[in-house]
Amino acid sequence: MENKENILKCALDLFYAKGYDAVGVQEIVEKAGITKPTLYYYFGSKYGLLETLLTTKFQLFSTTLKEAAKYNGDIADTLNRVAAAYVNCAMENQKFYMLLMSMFYLPRENEAYKAAKPLISEFFHIIVKIFEDAREQLGNMNHREKQFAVGFMGVINYYLILVCEQGEGKEIQMTEETIRSLVHQFMHGINS
Repeated sequence: MENKENILKCALDLFYAKGYDAVGVQEIVEKAGITKPTLYYYFGSKYGLLETLLTTKFQLFSTTLKEAAKYNGDIADTLNRVAAAYVNCAMENQKFYMLLMSMFYLPRENEAYKAAKPLISEFFHIIVKIFEDAREQLGNMNHREKQFAVGFMGVINYYLILVCEQGEGKEIQMTEETIRSLVHQFMHGINS
């Protein structure tokens, strides 16, 4: 494995297991079997390593989610596609997903939070746009697009976190039926 990829993998394993703040550069280089100058050559710092790790892993999520989020005139169908894409990406990259979710709840001055915030914000804006595009189908939303996006992401993320916690260390699959059920539950809530 190339040094850079090996460092990223080892950093993900450690950050996932212990949290960004609890892992030192020495621990990363020992796990990766490299020297500190090698890490600094590729990433410049531990923070640079974190940023590279997040943006590299996030690209797949972002590309997949943007494609699934193209509104087709049917809000339920669009949300089902988005939820399926989101769940599939999260399940295929569980450590990254769980790390990203944990980083969102860190103190606002924490550098790991600052690295994760733009990525989580991008997810949020993709989901908000779906509800903006679906205004006509949903009727008078009274400018609640952001509120709907928070609710939708909350349902999906909370369920995913529970599933990941219950299946830690195992390959987890969520059925299409489960995903549709979550979307149906959300849609029932906003339509009632």
